[in-house]
Amino acid sequence: MLRNKNSGANIYLKLGNPLLNYMSRLNKKTIAIPSNVTLTQADGVLSFKGPQGERKLNVLPYIEVALEAQTVRVSSPHNHKQARINQGTMWSLIRNAIEGVANGFKKVLEINGVGYRAALEGKTLVLSLGFVNPIRFTPPEDITLSVEKNIIRISGIDKESVGQTAAEIRGFKRPEPYKGKGIRYEGEVVRRKAGKKAATTGS
Repeated sequence: MLRNKNSGANIYLKLGNPLLNYMSRLNKKTIAIPSNVTLTQADGVLSFKGPQGERKLNVLPYIEVALEAQTVRVSSPHNHKQARINQGTMWSLIRNAIEGVANGFKKVLEINGVGYRAALEGKTLVLSLGFVNPIRFTPPEDITLSVEKNIIRISGIDKESVGQTAAEIRGFKRPEPYKGKGIRYEGEVVRRKAGKKAATTGS
């Protein structure tokens, strides 16, 4: 029997375990801490402080976080699957937390449609989207909304919270494929469908 040169076993022997290779790279790759960000660690909790605000993160199981001058290193003494997953997750969470307290995250939504509009009443976003009653949306405490004409800006220090808030607002009126009316992300391309042609009657 001929052996497939590209079999999984051969690839494994040639390249090694991809998960182990990934973890090995993360053990060596540090995350830079900007000069305007302070990061401390106590009792398994990381505290981030920067010009945009403060955040705390719990260190995940099987993970070790070492603070070294203006860098932070994420490692794990274990090599099982959950440890590898947690190491990658922890590395991303720390990087996003540093970026969040340093510069913040932002999503921009555009409202398209005749008569569609948005306004703020205090912290509550009021959307007129062609329904009988306007939609009222109050964002989470860590999110700031601003409205200019039909542009909605969502900002905050938590990347996941900013993304989730933008998705919820967009979900109130997703862009429809015929005229493109609705709420879309800035720069989002809506695939358009041709409208149904009126049937012609024979003479």
